[in-house]
Formats: sequence, structure tokens, C-alpha cells
Amino acid sequence: MSTKEKELEEVLVAESTSLNNEIILYNDEVNTFDHVINTLVKVCRHTSEQAEQCSLIVHYKGKCTVKTGQIDELVPQCTQLLEAGLSAEIV
Repeated sequence: MSTKEKELEEVLVAESTSLNNEIILYNDEVNTFDHVINTLVKVCRHTSEQAEQCSLIVHYKGKCTVKTGQIDELVPQCTQLLEAGLSAEIV
């Protein structure tokens, strides 16, 4: 394998692993559906339908992936979710 091929392979691996980060939203007994939905629309730029579906999944399953992407994009979004009183983490 040539040096260029190795470099290309390293870039492809780096790109594929950097997009595997997720914000997981967890259920709690504090926040209303409306608050969760509005926050997901505002912070994660979900449509109303996406946000409603995520809130239902969180309610019934206990958690839901609400956003995937690069870590530098997810950190500020996760921080905003936490500041809004939601329970979330990046995995």
C-alpha cells in the first residue's frame, strides 16, 4: 500500500469514527412533553414531528438518541439541553 493510500485510509477511518458520536436524551419525571419538544426543536433543529417522536421514545423506552454527528457540534447542543433542564449525555 502506498503512502497516499494509507493517508486516504486514515482520513476515511477518522471521518467514519468522528460521526459516531450521539446525544442521548434520558427520561425524567420533571419536564413536560411540551418543554422537551420545544427544546429539541430549538437546540437540535428537529421538526415538530421528530421532536414529538423522540419525546415519546424517551417517555416509553427511557432514552433516545436525539442527535448524531461530530463531537465539536454536539458538545454545545448537549450543553444547551442540560441548561434547559433535560438529562442528556454524549456517547
